Amino acid sequence: MMKALCVLLLCLVAVATTFAFPEHLFRQQQTPDPEVKHWALLVAGSNGWYNYRHQADICHAYQILHKHGIPDEQIIVMMYDDIAYNRENPNQGVIINKPNGPNVYPGVLKDYTGDDVTPENFQALLQGEKPHSCNNCSGKTLKSGSTDHVFVYFADHGGPDLIAFPDGELERNELMKTLKKMHKHEKFAKLVFYLEACESGSMFKGLSEDLNIYATTAANPDESSWGFYCNNSMDNCLGDEYSIHWMEDSDVEDLSAETLNKQFRIVKKETKKSHVQEYGNLTMASAAVDQYQGGSDGQMHIYKDAVHEETPVSELDFVPSREVEMTMLYRRLMKTTHPTDRDAILKKINILVQTQRDIIQTMCTIVMSVTSDLEAVEAHLQRPEQLTILDSDCYHSSAKLFSDRCFRLGQNDYAMGIVYTFANMCNANIQQEAILNAIKNIC
Repeated sequence: MMKALCVLLLCLVAVATTFAFPEHLFRQQQTPDPEVKHWALLVAGSNGWYNYRHQADICHAYQILHKHGIPDEQIIVMMYDDIAYNRENPNQGVIINKPNGPNVYPGVLKDYTGDDVTPENFQALLQGEKPHSCNNCSGKTLKSGSTDHVFVYFADHGGPDLIAFPDGELERNELMKTLKKMHKHEKFAKLVFYLEACESGSMFKGLSEDLNIYATTAANPDESSWGFYCNNSMDNCLGDEYSIHWMEDSDVEDLSAETLNKQFRIVKKETKKSHVQEYGNLTMASAAVDQYQGGSDGQMHIYKDAVHEETPVSELDFVPSREVEMTMLYRRLMKTTHPTDRDAILKKINILVQTQRDIIQTMCTIVMSVTSDLEAVEAHLQRPEQLTILDSDCYHSSAKLFSDRCFRLGQNDYAMGIVYTFANMCNANIQQEAILNAIKNIC
């Protein structure tokens, strides 16, 4: 009898080992801390029809946070709001983030729209200060404190050590100053930052783990991010690759069971065209996603109708971020047969082509004015595989003046993609004053 019991016990142990249940099913439910609030700041830094994807991303992100229990009074949304009712939009009042996807626009907060979407307001709101401009804004700001969790998600164009807004730019150094100030004044216990932009990794290089900030980016410091879901009847990119992958994961997962690290690994694996990065305090990634994308009441808020369905994609669904407008216009042209419609599209293409040529010629003239050397012009216009900015003040002063006097970077993503030339010139010990004078004289 004793022998039979021993055999039975051994069998039970073997079965339990073989068919191990998920750990989270046995995890003790933590008592929610009423002192911890979850705050979020969602920012689409662009405007214009062919930047549709950025506002679609932000609207989708709002729906996720709202449905997972973060109160609207603790979510702030900044977006230009010129897409839903844009005259180019075939479905007025509708914004989708995937082909045949749900309308993610209804209910989205419009705290800061139009000319209130600025880097100055962004920095002020992070610090809990009053906005610098408020033409028609809610006036909401982050009122987070020392025990709170903050989630920041930003989607737009970027460049080396820069992210864009419709009429301005934010430098890496300024963002770091703001985050350090928040930490110093105990504006959060922990902060998670998801950044969708070209060369977005450059914004967080060297981020100290002591700040209790965990950041992930769509791309490394030296590459483009990519538009996604670009092969559709709207002839536009409906989202961004990195952003789509983290949000479609959050749509269907139990965020109380999934960690930030697991979400990062999923997004990194699924993002094919760029190299998703992580920075800062990596130990924070062991926390559950709902600590930043969900409410603080400890409950599970998940789409009841969410089904993890793979949307078929092809190479046509991927477009480098800075090539979206040109690519989409050419696709529209190929579909169009009526002469007047083709003429209208060709005019837009010609304007875009001429603008890009003007940007290149202006940059060439600036470099030539300073160096008087054709070989130097070619050398400085060549982007190194890994760009190191040795003189930050020289680079940023030049890029800012170029944006102010020549081509607004927030409105010309191709211009954003060529400002590395100033870093090359500054790295070659060309005097900052000489570069600035050349920009003033030529623009």
